[in-house]
Amino acid sequence: MRVSQFPLFTLKEVPADAEVVSHQLMLRAGMIRRLASGLYSWMPLGLRVLRKVERIVREEMDRAGALELVMPAVQPAELWQESGRWKHYGPELLRLKDRHDREFCFGPTHEEVITDITRRELKSYRQLPVNFYQIQTKFRDEIRPRFGVMRAREFLMKDAYSFHISEASLAEGYETMFQAYTRIFQRLGLRFRSVEADSGSIGGSVSREFHVLADSGEDEILSSDGSEYAANTELASSPGPAIDTLAPADAEKCATPDTETVEAQAKMLGLALDRIVKSVVVMSDDDTPAVLFIAGDDELNLIKAARALAAEEVRLATAEEVLEATGVPKGFIGPVGLPDGLRVLVDHRAATATNFSSGANEKDQHWINLNWNRDVPLPETADLRMAKAGEPAPDGKGTLHSSRGIEVGHIFQLGRKYSEAMNATVLDENGRDQAMYMGCYGIGVSRIVAAAIEQNHDQKGIIWPAPLAPFQLLIIGIGMDRSEAVREAAEDLHDRLQQAGVEVLLDDRDARPGVKFADAELLGIPHRVVIGDRGLKEGKVEYQGRRDDESTKLDYAGIADTLLEKLRS
Repeated sequence: MRVSQFPLFTLKEVPADAEVVSHQLMLRAGMIRRLASGLYSWMPLGLRVLRKVERIVREEMDRAGALELVMPAVQPAELWQESGRWKHYGPELLRLKDRHDREFCFGPTHEEVITDITRRELKSYRQLPVNFYQIQTKFRDEIRPRFGVMRAREFLMKDAYSFHISEASLAEGYETMFQAYTRIFQRLGLRFRSVEADSGSIGGSVSREFHVLADSGEDEILSSDGSEYAANTELASSPGPAIDTLAPADAEKCATPDTETVEAQAKMLGLALDRIVKSVVVMSDDDTPAVLFIAGDDELNLIKAARALAAEEVRLATAEEVLEATGVPKGFIGPVGLPDGLRVLVDHRAATATNFSSGANEKDQHWINLNWNRDVPLPETADLRMAKAGEPAPDGKGTLHSSRGIEVGHIFQLGRKYSEAMNATVLDENGRDQAMYMGCYGIGVSRIVAAAIEQNHDQKGIIWPAPLAPFQLLIIGIGMDRSEAVREAAEDLHDRLQQAGVEVLLDDRDARPGVKFADAELLGIPHRVVIGDRGLKEGKVEYQGRRDDESTKLDYAGIADTLLEKLRS
């Protein structure tokens, strides 16, 4: 391909509205152009990269035995109402009506549609297991689209859905997809990590995320240096630093005016933060209050709290809601004397505290030297705290370390959440109707392109991993408009490599060398050959890999074979 036939739309300046490196470089390299907030057109250069991601994803899904189909992007509201998600999905669901005033949505995901297909088409357990997938445009009405295609409203996604007759079969299908995803990201040439994760609005009991590792990643990952344990901070566990066990002392109520915060309480009472058990009142999605107790030096993990309370989500209660639920102002709530019927949970670490201080359920009053099961029965315990880097791993092997990641894939064991809600059944081996078990597996195809750039770039531009590069090799002819020898040599090399199956781009523009070199660095094509008059007279050309610090001279004679060998290696 010649630049004269494949125009480059590069920009010298960094666009003012581009916040992250991938957004800046994709705009500067002419890969994408903004149409509206969170909506982007993929230009020819960017589309070549996007299609390469698609191809690898499709090949590995096919290899894993999944069957490709395509479902409508616009979905009828009735299906979402049937599953119960029409009300619960929230404002990210773009809702619309047709000319007959019937409600639809632009699909952010396709659990309802695929479940409707299978309940119509699958009749017997003998047709299971089966896995269907598609690569298709999705839309989520993000409140604040940002970071270019990293968090766009419209994006390209591979979503797959498997159906099974048993939990054991679902576990096998889940493992098959785990292995397929691992191969996908290995083939893409990206550094990645799979981590335990929360299932969120999709649902299910088991899920893992796949993250491309990058310092700019939105998600924090905690992983052990002594085992394979790794989890998103939403789900990461740790026993935390041990709280010293003290000989029981007599409990005492103390006046503590103006101590609404744990820090003020610790200062007034002369206690370390881990000697305080603090209260947090939360509200479930059905507006049911609960009081959660954690150690004073810990932070409540709202995702874990929701799981412990079997709620879709929880939020912190307002001051008014705290007072209504407990009868006590915020900051003075404790485990002794709470109203009957109020749900109470204690974090595992806080449950180990002895001689601890907590609210006395009276304004300006706190207890000291409280002990569980002596002064107050120990309520139900759960993992409620936010794990931190430097703490012990939950499996007792090693210490947790922090890294940043960009989520590009997520796999779920959904169980029967959708099949039961939508009556998707098959006849089992005894001839009885049974709701199918279901798995769900997503990859952000367009997001991978941005994540790859976040992981692979320098101050000059993109550094593509070879499997993702829009072209494998770039030829720059210096003075092609003035030198017939340079033109003939550059075009001959281009033609020979192209005939050999190499994706090669020849920069045949009438432009200054500095412009061509700057664009070469920006575009990030892995291999570059420069042909000029002076070098040709010496029988040499200059070669430089995008990751190389310096160029090297190669013999022009046999250059095509030399480059083919480099590309193969």
